[in-house]
Amino acid sequence: MISLPRRADRRTNRRGARPVHRHTRRRPGIVLAAVLAGLGVAASGCGIQSTSVPVDAGAAPSRAACVLPEDESNGVGPGRAPVRIYLLCGSRLVPAERLVRLPETRHNFARVLLDQLQQRPDQQERAAGFESKVPSDLLVEEPAADDPTGTIRLSEPLDTLPAYALAQLVCSYAESGAADNDNTVLLGGPREDEDAELRRYTCGTQLRNEPKDAASAGTTA
Repeated sequence: MISLPRRADRRTNRRGARPVHRHTRRRPGIVLAAVLAGLGVAASGCGIQSTSVPVDAGAAPSRAACVLPEDESNGVGPGRAPVRIYLLCGSRLVPAERLVRLPETRHNFARVLLDQLQQRPDQQERAAGFESKVPSDLLVEEPAADDPTGTIRLSEPLDTLPAYALAQLVCSYAESGAADNDNTVLLGGPREDEDAELRRYTCGTQLRNEPKDAASAGTTA
């Protein structure tokens, strides 16, 4: 009997290579589990521990801008002109402008500036972080008869004023018509306080950046 040749296996290729095996499809769930397990190992190797509890990092910290938009007004008016006062923003002094009627004397100038410092900052200034620490009941008094020219006496002793308020007064006065020709200001407490010394102040970079140190910034006159 003549044996017929076997029919070639359909799974072999034409060149007689080994049979081509069909790839077995892996289940998606098994693949996903393997990937997640690998990520967990990588995280633990970097010192990061996984957690199933959601973490709320909170809102991003905000900082006051301490910058005001430019005033487009020219400040022109009958008897009115812009003056500079110093407000507190954060922990430092920042200048702000006010439009006031120009006084005729130095002491009236000091009173006008004090009044501006006692007013609440406007909405834009508050939004930018500006505030004032000057007491609302503080007054500028007349100097004593033997006071040096240009002395500005306040109704409260200098030692009892809040440091930030004193720094605001010093810088607002020192850069205005209330200052002496050398841009210093001579301050004192009530005339009735005979033991109180007059002190001369300068509004320098140190005082503007560290107004909390105003109590030790003056020198005895």
